[in-house]
Formats: sequence, C-alpha cells, structure tokens
Amino acid sequence: MAKDKYTAIWISHTSISDYLKCPRAYFLKNVYKDSSTGHKIQIMTPALALGQAVHEVIESLSSIPTSSRMEESLVLKFDKVWENFTSEKGGFRDSEEEHKFKERGKAMLRRVMDNPGPIARLAVKIQQDLPHYWISEDENIVLCGKVDWLEYDQDLDSVHIIDFKTGKKREDEDSLQLPIYHLLVHHCQKRPVVKASYWYLEENDNLTEKILPDLKEAHTRVIEIGRRIKLARKLEKMECPEGRDGCIHCQSMEKILKGEGKLVSANSQRDVYILPFEEAETEEIDSIIL
Repeated sequence: MAKDKYTAIWISHTSISDYLKCPRAYFLKNVYKDSSTGHKIQIMTPALALGQAVHEVIESLSSIPTSSRMEESLVLKFDKVWENFTSEKGGFRDSEEEHKFKERGKAMLRRVMDNPGPIARLAVKIQQDLPHYWISEDENIVLCGKVDWLEYDQDLDSVHIIDFKTGKKREDEDSLQLPIYHLLVHHCQKRPVVKASYWYLEENDNLTEKILPDLKEAHTRVIEIGRRIKLARKLEKMECPEGRDGCIHCQSMEKILKGEGKLVSANSQRDVYILPFEEAETEEIDSIIL
C-alpha cells in the first residue's frame, strides 16, 4: 500500500494507552467525531488543565536563545497562559479549587526558575509541529508525539530526552512513553540519543534518569500494538471489555454522548466538555491527546 498520511493510522503514547485500557475509550477519544461539529471531544479536568498550562510555559522556552531564556519570570508567563483555563474552562468547581491548582503550577515553575538545570542549557528543537514518522510504510501506520524537552550535549553532539511530570503519579516502569519518545527522537532528528529522564516538578529539584529503552525492542512493542489498533478499526471492533455498562476508562466519555456534559470551549479540532463535578474523573492526567 502506498503511504498516505490522510488514510494512515496515527498512533501515539496517549492513544496506545487509551487502547490498552479500553478499546471503547480509544474509539471515543481518538476516532469519534460529533456529527454536528465534525470535532473530536475531550473532557477537561483540573489536573489536565494544570498539566497543559505548565507544559505550555516550559515548552515555549525551547525556541528562545539560551542566553535570554530565563529573563522573563515563568510565573508571569504562567499567569497569561492560565487565562485559557480559568473557571469552568479548566474544569474547576469553584474559585478555591482553581486557586489550589494554580498555586501548584506556580510552585512547579518557581522550582524550575530556582533549579533550571537542563532548561538553562542548549536545547534541540525538532522542526515539526507534531513530530512523526512512518513506523510502517507498508502497513500505513504513523507514530507521532510531542517530546517535552531535548537537551543538547555539545561535546558529544547528542541529545537527552526529558519529560516533565506535573501529576502526583509516578510513571510505570513498563510504560511505553520513553520507548516511543526514543523512537520519535531517533527518527525525527539526526543526533544520537544518549539519555532519558523524567522531571517530577512537584517533588524534585533534579531529574530522575531512566534506562534508555532499546530501539529494536521499542519498535517491536509499538508496531505490534499499532497493528492491533489498525485491525480493530478496520473491523470496527472497539467495544469495552466490561460490556455495555462500560468501565472507568470509557464511562465519562459515554456521558458526554448522552448529553450529560457541558461544552466549555472549542477549537478547530476539539470540543471540550466538563462533567457534573460529582461524576468527573479524579485521576491525575497531565497529557494531551495526540
């Protein structure tokens, strides 16, 4: 089959995680579009608002020259970004809850200003809005995703993958996040990857270095799941494994389809909803669907 980005199956760490948790959740978050708007749907929660705002501030720094990167207060940058997440737009039930999450974000960014570490050093910027490559041209499958930060080592002409964590939950050891990031960085720029780390911004001043995943093993794991997703989409077999009542991963999205959510914002691609507060997910999520 000739490769075609418009008919290809695009997979990412987030979409793969959705599929492994519940194929129905994967469908509702990554395939389904509202017939009246033509947009995908997303549920906003306070944890997601916090993660998106902090990531937006830090990621914007990679395009600023190192010498002037830290000249403007990150907290002031955060205040401007936060305007997009105030009140219901961030899924907050009241001003007290919003204040609590906003202060958490400011504390993380003060930590970065006090201990900039790799942020104050040279960085590599991949020249794609959404980094991606054909993980299988013959099968028409594209792997994509945004990597938070690539620190550049001038002596070795190499890069260090860094992922910022704004939630309280530690990434599982068997997570596919770093394997996927290693594949993406390897294929989307020319320098070798020599290191990978997480930065748990709410707890640590320094990075938590991880074992760099093997590229061959990473490719094998990711393409196998990509094939499963492609087959499920072709056969339209994306049911919840727990049956019609659904599971914790798809129930909230089903509520949106039933009209139980409230539309709080929209862009050219997604309609963003919130659920009644007593029904909203409480899981800390700090990533955006790609």
